[in-house]
Amino acid sequence: MRPDATRAGGSVALAAGSAANAAASTADAGLLSGAPLPLRLPVALGRALAGRLAGGAALAFMLAATVLVAAYATGAPSPLVPHSHFGFPTWMAGPLAFVFGHPTAPFEIIEEGYSAFLIAMLLAYLVAVRAAGSLSLRAIVLVIAALHALLLLVPPLQLNDLFNYLGYARLGALHHLNPYAHVMLAESHDPVYRFASWRNYPSPYGPLFTAFSYPVALLPLPAAYWVMKLTAVLLSLGFLWLLYRCARLLGRDPRYVLVFVALNPLYLIYEVGDFHNDFFMLVPSLAAVLLLLRRRDRSAGAAVVVGAFVKFTVALILPFLLVAAGRGRRAARILIGAAAAAVLLAAGSFALFGAHLPNVSGQSSLATPYSVANLAGVLVGVGGATPAVTHVADLLVLGLALTLLRRRAAWIAGIAYTTLALIAALAWVMPWYIVWALPFAALADGTGSRRLTLAFTIFLLLTFLPVSGPFLAAHGLDPFTSAFGRHVQALAHQLSG
Repeated sequence: MRPDATRAGGSVALAAGSAANAAASTADAGLLSGAPLPLRLPVALGRALAGRLAGGAALAFMLAATVLVAAYATGAPSPLVPHSHFGFPTWMAGPLAFVFGHPTAPFEIIEEGYSAFLIAMLLAYLVAVRAAGSLSLRAIVLVIAALHALLLLVPPLQLNDLFNYLGYARLGALHHLNPYAHVMLAESHDPVYRFASWRNYPSPYGPLFTAFSYPVALLPLPAAYWVMKLTAVLLSLGFLWLLYRCARLLGRDPRYVLVFVALNPLYLIYEVGDFHNDFFMLVPSLAAVLLLLRRRDRSAGAAVVVGAFVKFTVALILPFLLVAAGRGRRAARILIGAAAAAVLLAAGSFALFGAHLPNVSGQSSLATPYSVANLAGVLVGVGGATPAVTHVADLLVLGLALTLLRRRAAWIAGIAYTTLALIAALAWVMPWYIVWALPFAALADGTGSRRLTLAFTIFLLLTFLPVSGPFLAAHGLDPFTSAFGRHVQALAHQLSG
């Protein structure tokens, strides 16, 4: 693949925003010759950060830093791998344990070092985004592929949702208990139980993903673990290929789009590095955009429903596809495709799971301390993300979506803004949720949705650092000191078994 030379400059300028345009316009030495030194330095710095050398250094740093994390994650039980203190078998550690040996350090040092790593990754990412237009597409693709290959060989970092997926799958496929009606406590002797976290909680995962995971669960646990990891990494690469195709069709610079999404540390470390099932919805949601751009409207509508049967949040894309298609036959074809897929998938779900649905209502009763909704509830004096706060937030998201649907030409940006608003409205927020908005912000016209996505990335990364909670609590900034916070903590403990 080669970069499109006719599109490269313009799209990157859009992404960099007015500051980049200002820097470019003052690049002429004559304009700077009479400028005071404080003005010359920021301009020179901006030009240096947008250059090939800075971009290449950022990519190299990301590779080197990820290798270092891999060494500590695979070497021995550590806070990098949740529940590894319950057992860290060789099949979980992976082959890199034989390459790097067994480097160890006190848990506190590892947590501090990992926090510093994430901050450094964030800074390198921002430099790479700034310099994307000076990098070759081949270099970007090679670095992305190398990072995916490296993370494939590393155990899930910080979170253990992969074992929750396998736990629910084994509950149904091996123990013949409906994961939407039973909890993992019912089969506590299963070897996956000690690695899982939602032990007293019916599955919140969509029926299509659960159906996929059933055959995998029939494999021995080590084999199923690696099949799930490999599937997530391959889906990530497939998703990025779809992103590349969408960028070309929309006239965006694919270099910038790929860097903006694939090198985002929340995407790279929390999504790819934790092997989350969001890829099962990201692929069909982005496929729906690509199919719409190719005027394959029925397939576009069906793709949205496929994603919604993994995570229902994908359904918010459908109204924007209808707006993009315009009134008439195209919109009707999208609805026909969506309806046909919904009927088939609903019938399949009923055949496998009966009338039981994913337990998303249970998850909505939980909260994370630094979600926007919880912080808003603390600020208004109700103690956190109470039902009243989340109901108001939901209404605001709906109002925003209806407003954005009127801007037909900016339908991709509308998806990005609405998704970001949805993330802000959720009481329970995890850092990788940003990946729901990343591809649409990258593909959108203008810079507003990208800037907001970057701001959200910084906020989520900083608030989820291993050292952030203890540091903020030590300075009197613990949002869970209220009665609501204590209730949420007790409920989370109960659901974890």
